[in-house]
Amino acid sequence: MSLTWEGEEEDRRAAEQAAERRRRLLDHAVGDPIVIANEFAEIRVVCVQTRNGTRLLIDSPKTGQWITVDPLELEALTWQNTATLSAMVGHPFRPLLADTP
Repeated sequence: MSLTWEGEEEDRRAAEQAAERRRRLLDHAVGDPIVIANEFAEIRVVCVQTRNGTRLLIDSPKTGQWITVDPLELEALTWQNTATLSAMVGHPFRPLLADTP
């Protein structure tokens, strides 16, 4: 017996593309990764060079989630108050803003 779901093939392709993109980014890593952890989370930060400049690749080995951020996106974190950051932590895997058409 094999279980499948609607959109399974699209999900598989998207996951493969994301894994390939991450691998290509890590091919251009600069320096050693930094691992930051506590009892709640562990992340790995790697500086990568892209054709659009330097980015930080931040990934969570536990969840497999990852993101790249450029300097402006990273600076934007410093503009946030603790309520915004708490909302992000309180609702993981969900955007703060609803999708707009």
